[in-house]
Amino acid sequence: METLSRELVASGLQLNEDLKVSVDKELPEKVLQFGEGNFLRGFVDWMIHEMNKKELFNGKVVIVQPLSGGMVDLLNKQDGLYTLFLRGLQNGEIVRDKSLISSVSTGINPYTEFDKYMKCAENPELRVIISNTTEAGIAYNPDDRFQDAPPASYPGKLTVFLYKRFEIFNADPAKGFIILPCELIDRNGDNLKRIVLQLAKEWQLGNNFISWLNSSNHFLNTLVDRIVTGFPRDEYESLTEEIGYHDHVLDAAEIFHLWVIEGDKKLAKELPFTEAGLNVIWTEDMAPYRTRKVRILNGAHTMTVLAAYLYGKETVKECMDDPVLRLYMNKGIFKEIIPTLALPENELKEFATAVAERFANPFIKHYLLSITLNSTSKYKTRVLPSILEYVAKNGKLPEVLTFSMAALLVFYRGTEIRGNALIGNRLGNEYEIKDELPVLEMFKSLWSQYDGSREGAAKLVQDVLSRTELWGTDLNNIQGFSSTVSSYLYNIIYKGVNEAIKEVI
Repeated sequence: METLSRELVASGLQLNEDLKVSVDKELPEKVLQFGEGNFLRGFVDWMIHEMNKKELFNGKVVIVQPLSGGMVDLLNKQDGLYTLFLRGLQNGEIVRDKSLISSVSTGINPYTEFDKYMKCAENPELRVIISNTTEAGIAYNPDDRFQDAPPASYPGKLTVFLYKRFEIFNADPAKGFIILPCELIDRNGDNLKRIVLQLAKEWQLGNNFISWLNSSNHFLNTLVDRIVTGFPRDEYESLTEEIGYHDHVLDAAEIFHLWVIEGDKKLAKELPFTEAGLNVIWTEDMAPYRTRKVRILNGAHTMTVLAAYLYGKETVKECMDDPVLRLYMNKGIFKEIIPTLALPENELKEFATAVAERFANPFIKHYLLSITLNSTSKYKTRVLPSILEYVAKNGKLPEVLTFSMAALLVFYRGTEIRGNALIGNRLGNEYEIKDELPVLEMFKSLWSQYDGSREGAAKLVQDVLSRTELWGTDLNNIQGFSSTVSSYLYNIIYKGVNEAIKEVI
């Protein structure tokens, strides 16, 4: 069986109907993309492919490898082609789709092809810059130099590229870019722009360049949402038989996708995602959408997985298949989180329903223990704001969200730190609790002193809740919170988490 390439497709490869697409259509390169990984190929490049199919965008992507070690060579061997499997639940039905993605023209390794990378700045058709260089990618590197070929950081690479563009087109305002970072940090566009401007000043690139950066380039904040599981190693042989060729950069993702872009809606005309039927929202303020994702999607994870792991479950899918845990999660989302949010209720409920289907996706095995990493900081950002707003609005505590704090404390029960992990015990089996070392040491000390009494439980809870370095405030000041959490904690220890959850729901 041969490897996917344009030549293979042109030679008359018998493709499934759902894979048939024109791969030889000559389209201009309109997008420069920093990042060749699974996420961008399963999210943005798929979207551009969908727009091209409908002849709405008619442009291709040049991929720049942000790190010296990457996979553009593999992608180039397949002429930029790859197969994407989309699988999940939609309206209660299993949906399985596959596409032969043809939106990528080529990949460039700037560490070995720096001149080729900079040559892209001369392309008058280039208009969009996209990136996903991990959360650490949008960061200032004091060691970057303008003369580096290339600078180590993504902002450094971008700054030298933008300066080349500025020079080639003599500061033409029409030759600036729509810049769409997909890194999972708050205000990603603002942060990227700030660092680029800082480098431009440090490198003394001139006030005219800085003025062009500010006036002719649009650094937009974005929020991305899709689980891209990537190369399906365990299924590769069966999927290869299905498609009829080898694909060494094959990708897989869930059906759900959402891209929220904060910026002038006039720019949306140049990127007609919505006209192609894609779930892309252009907005003047993305804060409500970020809050919705953090509170509902991420909050549901954090309020559920610690209790569910103690309950005996291993994956998110197992939680959704358990009627008690599903009731627990639904009560937390629909009765306690949604009423605290500002967006229209029907919109919030639709998003929450989609979240439930995503959690129940039979094609994704999301382990609870992996989600528990750094749960204290996650609780502070994902769950605590909902508790505070619920109390302010209703004058009483939300039961599930309050219970989830007790579950967190019991999950962090351990008296031995081994290899930078606190060792917990579930049903006679050890598990690793991973967080910042001071956090683990605090829990180790408190649980070592616990005497098993209700009074001891109350003392432990009060101590943890008082730690302003963890929560940003003394949680003992929330009326009834400490006593309720300690009651739940005692129930979990002595009745078992199964019975304790049933009392809450």
